[in-house]
Parts: sequence; C-alpha cells; structure tokens
Amino acid sequence: MTATLDPPDVPRGGPDRREDDILERIAAIVGRRERPRDEVHIGDDAAVLRPFAGQVLVSTDTAVSGVHLDPELFPLEDLGFKAVTSAVSDLAAMGGRARAAVVAVVAPPGSDLEELHRGVADAAAATQCPIVGGDLASGPCLSVSVTVLGECPGGGAVLRSGARAGDRVFVSGPLGRSAAGLRRRREGASLADPLVVAHRRPWPRLAEGAAARGAAVHAMMDLSDGLALDLHRLADASGVGVVLDTVPVAEGATEAEALSGGEDYELLMTTADGDRLRMVFLDRGLTPPIEIGRVVADRSVRTLRGQRLAREGWQHRL
Repeated sequence: MTATLDPPDVPRGGPDRREDDILERIAAIVGRRERPRDEVHIGDDAAVLRPFAGQVLVSTDTAVSGVHLDPELFPLEDLGFKAVTSAVSDLAAMGGRARAAVVAVVAPPGSDLEELHRGVADAAAATQCPIVGGDLASGPCLSVSVTVLGECPGGGAVLRSGARAGDRVFVSGPLGRSAAGLRRRREGASLADPLVVAHRRPWPRLAEGAAARGAAVHAMMDLSDGLALDLHRLADASGVGVVLDTVPVAEGATEAEALSGGEDYELLMTTADGDRLRMVFLDRGLTPPIEIGRVVADRSVRTLRGQRLAREGWQHRL
C-alpha cells in the first residue's frame, strides 16, 4: 500500500473502484500515525520493524460480519475496531505490549472499506498498535483478520498453563457487560448506551496484563468466550481443578451473561500471592482485581458454589 491521499478529501465512489485506489484510501486512513524513522510500515512488500525487546508475541484473530457483529445493529466501523482490539487482547493476556499489526480483509464488492478501516484506525490509535501492512481481497462474506506482533521486555510471558494448586483465582473486573450490551441493543438501546459500547468497542486490558506479569502471576488468559468455558480451558492447560466461590456480575448484566456471554476481554489470573497482585495494581493506578475462587490439585473438580461448573460459552460450529 502507498499512502498518498488524505481520506477526508477523497470521495468514496461506486462499487467498481480500482483496487489500487481503494488501497490508497485505506493506507491514508490507517497510516496517519507517525512511524519511527528506522521502520517501514505500509508501502512496501513487507514491513520492517526495529528489534523486539525480550520475548516476541504473535497472535491472529478474525472478525466476521454477522458472526462477531450484527450489521443490522452496528456500524461497520465497529467490526474493524473489534477485530483489532480482540487480537490485541491476546497480547494483554500474556502480559505483553503491542508493537504492530497487519490486517487482511475479504469483502463483497461495494463494501464500505473506508468506514471499516476507520474503526481499524481508531483501535490502532487507542491501543498504540500501528497498522504496518495487510491485504485486500473480494469474497462473498466480509471478514477482517488481524495478526498482532508484541513483546514482553525481559521475558516472562504469562501462559495459561501455569496455575498451581493453592493459587487464588482473580478476574480484572465484573463480567457480562458485552453480552448485556448486545441484548440491550436488540431491545432498542442506543449505540451510546454504556453496555452497548462494551459490546461494540471492547477494550483490551493491556495495563492490567502488564501489572499481572509484574506481580508474577502463575497463569493468565483473556475472557473472550465466557468465564465458564475459559476457566475450564485454563484448568485443562494447567492440569488442575478450580473451585469458584462467586461470579462478579457487571451492573445491568445477568449471572448467565457473566458466565457464558463472552467478549468481555477481562483477564483471568491465578496467583499464590493475592496481596502482591492487588498492591501492584494499586501502585499502577488500576482497579484491584476481584478474587473469585481457588485452584485445587484434583483436575476433575470444577465447581461454582459447590455445584458442577458447566462448560458453557461461545464456540464456533465448524
């Protein structure tokens, strides 16, 4: 891509625009941020980045119109925003920071790709994750695939496989806001409704992830598919069981939405030193995480308030 045009001065045109013209407009939208002089972003066959600090993190996520966002209820910008922030959330779950992202879009002819990429650009600016390249192709369904590159200075990326018997289980905030927001939007709530915003403009917990890594948590992951399902995944990876005492439900949400609604992107953490975890969060000006249970050695034990914790949450049907 070569960014040569200023998007506010360029008309959108019709559905038969040339690919190069569209790419110029997209590059102008997502390439507004200044880049370091020794890096090459959009405009060549591949991006050139400075050396990474510590461990290198790589993750890919895809957002599909009609699956991850209802086009009848939400503007196209929101699909672009969610595609980027959900991918960046995977870096937050490792305790890392974002360095760059590439975005590949498949779209039916006539799709408003400028609107889509305005959402991409908003998310890139908000997360300080520049878009350094990508791809564009026509196809029957609109999808946005984002590959993010990040780093963990000094190493020590937090895995979901490190939970130990005796650890306490924490989440970074109340749950269920995204699912409640989708429900409220379907009931007629405005796009500005706080719960609706939580669904259409999710926020990756980068600062919280870095704080948790600084507090040496044993295991961590982001809650993209619902607490009930993702907690099972963390326990499976660690070979442990989990006993939950409570579920922190966000105001306006239900416990069912908090357990299995998904797309909250809060962080799930385990640590043997809850006081240290809280102290690090407070020292960094963050709201302290919420303790919800404990890790046990018997991997067959997965309970909530003494009852079996169902493995429920969002899963694609493939």
